Amino acid sequence: MPGALALFIAAGPAQSQTAHSEIAHSNPVEITDASGRPVVVEDRGRVVSVGGAVTEILYALGLDDRIVAIDTTSLYPPRALAEKPDVGYMRALSPEGLLSTEPSLILAEDGAGPPEAIALLETASVPFVLVPSRADAGGVADKIRFVSKAMGAEEAGEALAGAVAADLAVVREAVGRIESPAKVLFILSLANGRVMAAGEGTSAAAMIELAGAENALSGFSGFKPVNDEAVLEAAPEVIVMMARGDHAASLEEVRSHPALSHTPAAQDGRIVAMDGLYLLGFGPRVAHAVRDLAAAIHPGHDLPELPARAWATAQ
Repeated sequence: MPGALALFIAAGPAQSQTAHSEIAHSNPVEITDASGRPVVVEDRGRVVSVGGAVTEILYALGLDDRIVAIDTTSLYPPRALAEKPDVGYMRALSPEGLLSTEPSLILAEDGAGPPEAIALLETASVPFVLVPSRADAGGVADKIRFVSKAMGAEEAGEALAGAVAADLAVVREAVGRIESPAKVLFILSLANGRVMAAGEGTSAAAMIELAGAENALSGFSGFKPVNDEAVLEAAPEVIVMMARGDHAASLEEVRSHPALSHTPAAQDGRIVAMDGLYLLGFGPRVAHAVRDLAAAIHPGHDLPELPARAWATAQ
C-alpha cells in the first residue's frame, strides 16, 4: 500500500491525530464544485457528508473523525450510521437540519436536493460543496481526488485513487475477453407490479457495461417504467436487482410477474441481487463491485481476485 495512504489508514493514534489536525486547518483551497461555483474551503474540522460515496471516501482516507453528520444513503462502512448523526435523505435535505450540526464544511454528492434547499445552502456562511459524480471508470478516481483536495489530503487521495483505478483496470482487462456479452435487465423496483428499469445514461447501465455485459433496454434515458411488451422484446438473459431497501423485489415477485416470468433470465434462474450502494454508488469499492457483478453475470469466465483493500472490507 502506498505510504501516503497508509498514513491515514494505519497510522498510530498520535501520528494520526497530528496528521488530521494539519488537514483540518491546512491552507485554504478554492475548488470549483459540480454546479460550477468556486468555493473556498478553509476549515475541515467539522464536515457534514451527504452521499454514500462521499462518506465512503472520507472513511477510506481515515478522515471519519472530521465527520459530524451523514445522510441516510451513507450505509458504508456499516458503523457510519451507528456512530454519526443522520441529517436525512440526500434528495430531501433540510438546510436547518444540516446547519444545526454546526459544520465548518458541507460536502454533498451531485444530485442532492431538493433544489430550493441547495439554493439556500449555497448562500449560507458555511462552505457548501457539490461533489462531481460521474458513473464511469474514471469518475470514481476523479471523485476521490476532488474530495481529498477539499479536505486538504491530496497526497492520500492520489494514493487511494491510484489503487482503485489499478484494481478497476485489472477487472476491465479480464472482462474485455468475454466473447458473448449477456443481455442484462436492471430492475430498480417492481412496485405494484410495474417494472421500473434502467435505460441509457444510468449508473446501472454503466455498471452493466463495465462488467462486460450489455443493457437489455435502449432508446430511453434514466430509470423509467417499461411495459410488458418491452420486457418480453428485450429478452434479458440476466436480471439484476438491489438486495434490500425500499426498491428491493423478491425472487418470487420476479418469477410470478406476467412478463418477467417468460424471460430467459427468470426461466433459467439467472437473477442477481446486490447491495444498492455497493452496486450503484461508484465509490472506492467500485472495482470489487464490478468484479462481483461480472462473476454473477458470467459465472464461467475466469476473473482475477482483487487485493483485500481496507476500504472494501471495513466494518
